[in-house]
Amino acid sequence: MVSSPDCVREQFKSLQKEYQQQLPSKIGQISEIWYRLLRWPERVADWEKLHCLLHRLVGSGATFGMRELSETARIMEGYIKDMMASKSSPTAAQQTLINNVLDELKQMAIGPHWQVIETRVYPHIDERIQPRKNIFIGEEYQKNTNSNKLISLIEYDEKQANDLAVQLSCFGYQISTFKALKGLEKAIEEMSPAAVIMDIMWPEGQMAGTEMIRGIQEGRNSPLPVLFISARDDLKARLQAVRAGGAAYFHKPVDMGSLIDKLDSLTARETRDPHRILIVDDESILANYHAKILGKGGMVTEVVTDPMQVMQSLVDFKPELILMDMYMPGCNGLELASVIRQQDAYVSIPIVFLSVETNVEQQLTAMHLGGDEFLTKPIEAQHLIAEVKSRVERSRIVSSFMERDSLTGLLNHTKIKERLSIEVARAKRQQSPLAFAMIDIDCFKGVNDIFGHLIGDRVIKSLSRLLKQRLRKTDTIGRYGGEEFAVILPDTDAKVAAKVLNEIRSGFAKVRQLAQDDHEFSVTFSCGVAAFPEYGDANILNEAADKALYQAKRSGRNQLALAAAND
Repeated sequence: MVSSPDCVREQFKSLQKEYQQQLPSKIGQISEIWYRLLRWPERVADWEKLHCLLHRLVGSGATFGMRELSETARIMEGYIKDMMASKSSPTAAQQTLINNVLDELKQMAIGPHWQVIETRVYPHIDERIQPRKNIFIGEEYQKNTNSNKLISLIEYDEKQANDLAVQLSCFGYQISTFKALKGLEKAIEEMSPAAVIMDIMWPEGQMAGTEMIRGIQEGRNSPLPVLFISARDDLKARLQAVRAGGAAYFHKPVDMGSLIDKLDSLTARETRDPHRILIVDDESILANYHAKILGKGGMVTEVVTDPMQVMQSLVDFKPELILMDMYMPGCNGLELASVIRQQDAYVSIPIVFLSVETNVEQQLTAMHLGGDEFLTKPIEAQHLIAEVKSRVERSRIVSSFMERDSLTGLLNHTKIKERLSIEVARAKRQQSPLAFAMIDIDCFKGVNDIFGHLIGDRVIKSLSRLLKQRLRKTDTIGRYGGEEFAVILPDTDAKVAAKVLNEIRSGFAKVRQLAQDDHEFSVTFSCGVAAFPEYGDANILNEAADKALYQAKRSGRNQLALAAAND
């Protein structure tokens, strides 16, 4: 839920107060390192730490509206950089300069010299940020991801009605069947279905179905999605359907693939996942504030204050963008970006540096080592949201071409194997179960030989659609190759996975495929399932599921086989 502007301002003031309370400790740490360097100027690590602390103070002070503090810290940072470059002990004049600046910082840290410049913080956050529609965080997001799946099927022919209902239910729709027009208008009003499937032809009249729909639509504030079906395929019937407000028209026998495609487009709500942003900054108050800003822009964030813990978050959180500070102790942003880019799984994740660094050469170095963008602190809320959002959107488009199968939209062979390795690593760390399934359409070569490759492609799309609708959002589906599919089911043991996939297998066998000349046929698939921790490695797990699949094939097809741990 989006907070009110007053609420957000209060959150900012709370973080600002916490920051001010920590200032004496921060300045004290800077002072302690400086006086230590006066005694032991050869300690390179202390020089680097001092520079890092001052650099962070420049950015955090400006972000929280303390311009004078930020500028004073910037002056001291400049002096320290000059001394580091000269690699010599501080002269008496340099010592005096630094001591004077330190005194100013100490005075600013203890009270009345705070000068918070309101125009430099993020004013009226929620009045300026309009989150994307249908993006929710936490429970509210989960509640709104499920669209209404209730369909009213109005068909005079009982056999056809039952047959359609069975097939539609295989794709996750709830079907309410009506075999008469009497009382239909009131029933539709009470049920509020996501869509209506109406046969045009009724004993009451040749076009009784369209007349009934016309009456139903007249009494509604917003039109109800209606799909007409009919044995007639003439222009007059189609014209009547359009005039009654029909969104689609299907000639019998109905092509289930086309019908499901249209139903999906009419009933699905916009439920795109919110952007997932990993924030890496050892300044926890500043990192949390940027997290709040991005959260108000409809994004989900995770904060890491220790750069050495980033790899675990990459696996568990699965970020779509990394927002990273340049200067951090233990591992700076340039080094961390290089480490991340060395791993194939994370080569395409956008890395955006957020730092007070203004040196163009340093910024170019950051881009050369794996950065995609360089933003300077302090940054306005709207600017930060716009930059991050546009980067993620472009990344999603590029990734869809690189990672997705063009026919089904599922992950391709390379990406599904890569995802399996990531999920097995996560399961090991969390000591949770994981199931992996291999699926192969039975006798698929015969489908292509008899009906052609175009119909074969429809069968493949039909199964991919069924898998997407019947599996959880947390499950991962890929097209392994040709007529083979792979499914990763996190937090699922072998028996539960087998039960779920057997239900899908049974449903798929009931779906009628339509070829040329209205010829109908059905297709089945075989499935092999293996599970972690019985198989403790991604490659071994993959091989076990593959062996189980071929066991199912050898045993007669249209069945599921579980991998045995002693195989």
